Amino acid sequence: MTLIFIPREASGEPRVAATPETVKKLVQNGFEVHIEPGAGAGSYITDADYEASGAKAQNSLSNADVIAKLHPPTEQEVSSMKEGALVLSFLWPYGNRSLVESLASRKVTSYAMDLIPRITRAQKMDALSSQSNIAGYKAVVMAADHSPKLFPLLMTAAGTIRPAKVVILGAGVAGLQAIATARRLGAIVEVSDIRPAVKEQVQSLGAKFIEVETEENLETEGGYAKEVSADFLKKQQAVVREHIVGADVVITTALVPGKQAPRLISDDMVRDMKEGAVIVDLAAEQGGNCSLTEMDKVVTKEGVTIIGKCNIAATLPVHASDMYAKNILNAFSDIGSEGAINLDFEDEVVLGAVVTHGGEIRNEKVLEAYKGGKA
Repeated sequence: MTLIFIPREASGEPRVAATPETVKKLVQNGFEVHIEPGAGAGSYITDADYEASGAKAQNSLSNADVIAKLHPPTEQEVSSMKEGALVLSFLWPYGNRSLVESLASRKVTSYAMDLIPRITRAQKMDALSSQSNIAGYKAVVMAADHSPKLFPLLMTAAGTIRPAKVVILGAGVAGLQAIATARRLGAIVEVSDIRPAVKEQVQSLGAKFIEVETEENLETEGGYAKEVSADFLKKQQAVVREHIVGADVVITTALVPGKQAPRLISDDMVRDMKEGAVIVDLAAEQGGNCSLTEMDKVVTKEGVTIIGKCNIAATLPVHASDMYAKNILNAFSDIGSEGAINLDFEDEVVLGAVVTHGGEIRNEKVLEAYKGGKA
């Protein structure tokens, strides 16, 4: 029987790659599931909860056929995996070349949850979107907590309080959730995105779209934002500048997969912002969209509070784990059934998500990046 192992994540990470609900479905599908003791504690799931769903609470990394986790495996974990094992996790291969090479040399098949193609059939597996959704919501809550102003319009006996103005840079999954959350709190929301195609989505959520005219193709086939030219970035900054300096809150979500985050807010923009304004930089871990962001810190510069906290989805571990566990279940269900694993490299999802297999790096885009010296 194929053995699936769910390890405890590194210290400080409360999320887990399986819940009692997903364990039960895996067991029903003919798989044996082992959970490292304490793996679900950060998400308020006990070992007894897992055992009641059919799992065993024990560390089985060295003899597991499948390892499902959230963060990329460590070199130590890779060295403990048996040859031919399958690991499903975020991998970030463009910035983790040595790890990818270790996985290949160990003949471990790696399935990168961050490389799942953005196609309709794969939406249920899209872990980037599920976690970004949570981060977009929490970004607004954090901004409201640090802002000295109320978000909604209030008409009181003491007078009228005008609604806060929130500017959101980037209308991907995180940005759209941030728009919806800020609007629910009553703020006036303006949004900038390099992709004109998202204008209707922005407006459907009750926000104003800040347009930057261009003839450049700014979207990949998978629906992600592309790295833009220096000329376009300069033009975009000029257009959005007046909106940023007049904002009470700015939330930045602009990321380009495998690249440094684009710099959208300069020192002088921050200097011209209102005293007490707040910036939440969701791109902090990839260098930040704001030039003054400090990774994993909350700082005040030029009278502006700049939040550069990382791993924001992990601050809501119950639902973050629930959503990620379902992404893992759906991804695994696509390649495993009735207790067996079948990788079909003619399948678009498998071809896009698998990085190493059979002792080789099989992903063409990752190989191309390595050969071009980009990773």
